[in-house]
Amino acid sequence: MAAISSLPFAALRRAADWRPSTATSAVGISGGVVLNARSRRGSRSVVRCVATSDIPPTVADTKLNFLKSYKRPIPSIYSTVLQELLVQQHLMRYKSTYQYDPVFALGFVTVYDQLMEGYPSNEDRDAIFKSYVTALNEDPEQYRADAQKLEEWARSQNGNLLVEFSSRDGEIESILKDISERAQGKGNFSYSRFFAVGLFRLLELSNATEPTVLDKLCAALNINKKSVDRDLDVYRNLLSKLVQAKELLKEYVEREKKKRQERLDTPKPNEAVAKFDGNAVA
Repeated sequence: MAAISSLPFAALRRAADWRPSTATSAVGISGGVVLNARSRRGSRSVVRCVATSDIPPTVADTKLNFLKSYKRPIPSIYSTVLQELLVQQHLMRYKSTYQYDPVFALGFVTVYDQLMEGYPSNEDRDAIFKSYVTALNEDPEQYRADAQKLEEWARSQNGNLLVEFSSRDGEIESILKDISERAQGKGNFSYSRFFAVGLFRLLELSNATEPTVLDKLCAALNINKKSVDRDLDVYRNLLSKLVQAKELLKEYVEREKKKRQERLDTPKPNEAVAKFDGNAVA
């Protein structure tokens, strides 16, 4: 379990230092009103009412929304990482430059499915996914649908086709062109670790094994390749630690199961005495 708690999410360190903006500090409830008093020389203070409907929720709000939506207990091996991911994604979600895109969704879905692989209940796993995404004020069905759409498209590609998206027409090609334009500064774009994982998943499904393919794809999308390499290393490290932790959990469950069985097989003192007396009488 210790391996999971030491996951190297730099975003979590940033979360500890995160402070609400000036507007957020003024009021803690979305949709409230800030009374802003501004004094003027030789006149009374002027009180202005400023609507705050665009104030983002805090990290605590997002976590509370998740816990309210999914009330069943989650094993600690999963809960610890889910909470860390939720904090990290909250910080991404409420950046001023954030704009949802399907590659980001594919990356998150990939990470989530890897994390929750082997979860005791498929139904609970789906319910947790829904509660998690909804807590971020986003649409879980859109995440799944867009991820599936990209996966199906990537399976029909190869390395060359993947990097030549800008010269072709199609739904996914248009999505990638839009990302490229926004990343170049023509709109809102906020690079994230989930986006890097989404790119990796596209390469994986298209069987693009040449290292240069990622270089070319990042260049075509106007994404910093060094950032992608760094975040993919973190992702691989996460998966490695997760595998180790799940092995520890499996061993623990088997040990506890064996102990319970031994307790059931061992007769209680009163039962042992009764059995002895019965044999003596016989």
